[in-house]
Amino acid sequence: MTRPAEPSELIRRFTAAERWIHRTTAALMGTALVTAAFLYLPALAELIGRRSLLVTVHEWAGVTVPVPLLAGLVSRAFRADLVRLNRFGPHDRGWLRATLRRRPHRSGKFNAGQKLYAAVISGAVLVMIGTGLIMWFPRLTPLFLRTGATFVHDWLALLIGALVCGHIWMASKDPDARTGLRTGLVSRSWARRHHPLWEGEQPGEHQPTPTAGSVRTAAENDVGPLD
Repeated sequence: MTRPAEPSELIRRFTAAERWIHRTTAALMGTALVTAAFLYLPALAELIGRRSLLVTVHEWAGVTVPVPLLAGLVSRAFRADLVRLNRFGPHDRGWLRATLRRRPHRSGKFNAGQKLYAAVISGAVLVMIGTGLIMWFPRLTPLFLRTGATFVHDWLALLIGALVCGHIWMASKDPDARTGLRTGLVSRSWARRHHPLWEGEQPGEHQPTPTAGSVRTAAENDVGPLD
């Protein structure tokens, strides 16, 4: 039986505000994807039948996806994590090379894969909102724009669905990461295994002495923990 981590072995990974931003965004994104599936797959559409209701729910879920993120900008910790996600440094390139070779490599609070996922999803959501608004108000644009918007919207929805499914699959393989999203706390041993550059910045009795190279890399490519 696995012994639960003692309080002294736990470090905070996410604040309550960050956890609620993730949950609310996931709920809106999930609603948009599920309603899209019911709208585009005839077999699923027959189960509901109320297409106009599905369209309304889909439209509002999609257009409000960025709202939790925008509201979360009042959180200092969330803004700090956005800075981390937007910084791609030498250790991130090393992480990608090592991952392709199936070798472990150090990373900060977010690894390069998580940073790329966040960037692609953010850009895709903006494009989906833009093309969705063109489809929502068809009289405001010419036919060729509506046709192009529909094509981009449909195929990009498939890409987003695949990325989200991959994201969920990866999360299903890491119970400690899910615990961090649920409670905000992770064990120091997990952080040391998966995000050692970030773990080395966290105060505590078990903090290892970082090398000069790791300190310099962390300082150049990541930001320190903020409340």
